[in-house]
Amino acid sequence: MTSPTASLNWRVREGAVDNLGQVRFGGSTIEYQVRRSERRRKTVQVTVDATGVQVAAPLDTPDCEVQSIVRKRAAWILRQARPGTPTQGPKRFVSGETLPYLGRNVRLVVEEAEGQAPEFRFDHWRFRVSAPVGLTEDERRLRILTALVGWYRSMAVPRLSASVRNWWPRLGKGDEPRILIRDQRRRWGSCAPDGTLRFNWRVVMLEPSLLEYVVVHELAHLSVNNHSQDFWSLVASAMPDAEQRRHRLTEAGKTLPF
Repeated sequence: MTSPTASLNWRVREGAVDNLGQVRFGGSTIEYQVRRSERRRKTVQVTVDATGVQVAAPLDTPDCEVQSIVRKRAAWILRQARPGTPTQGPKRFVSGETLPYLGRNVRLVVEEAEGQAPEFRFDHWRFRVSAPVGLTEDERRLRILTALVGWYRSMAVPRLSASVRNWWPRLGKGDEPRILIRDQRRRWGSCAPDGTLRFNWRVVMLEPSLLEYVVVHELAHLSVNNHSQDFWSLVASAMPDAEQRRHRLTEAGKTLPF
């Protein structure tokens, strides 16, 4: 099999956010992200997690119908929101906000400029975005979010490839794995039966030691495809402080945006 770098497949993420919305309920404002998908045929699903309120809907669901469903479930949404869960929705993407990269909070600088698409740059530990003029707030946020996710994914490719190559001598088995960068909502990574490793692009928001733990965890699954004691023993033999990193990863995941 070719090397991890050569076999990388940077796919456009499925179910991208296509609009933002909000409803008022009593004294609270609930903002939510809508993800439409051709795969979802009928039902509209509302979930609340550490990233906020998410709505998964069929491709042709009108905004007014989504808003009505969120309003009907508002009481339930507020009950589900744990202390610290951001019911006020995602980042506004305005100057002065911060976004995580490699475990550090990086300040965002947003400027208006001519052009059809935002330009996103990482410059001396600043995120600099040139946003097209004349957009509504929701349009601006969505376009900046799309550009931002694209940048994070591009950073995930070389970092994860290098980490896999680094740990391969200790945990590798068979041919070197194919690596895919995905938008996984509920996991940091996965290992398929054919040895393909899939990683969540959000790992580059984490400090490098936690990214390394995610890689070690998935590489260990090449030998033990479960979470038995044999698996955890293998992880610990390669990374003695894996248990501490695992707990830090859990806590870090609660604080990440989108």
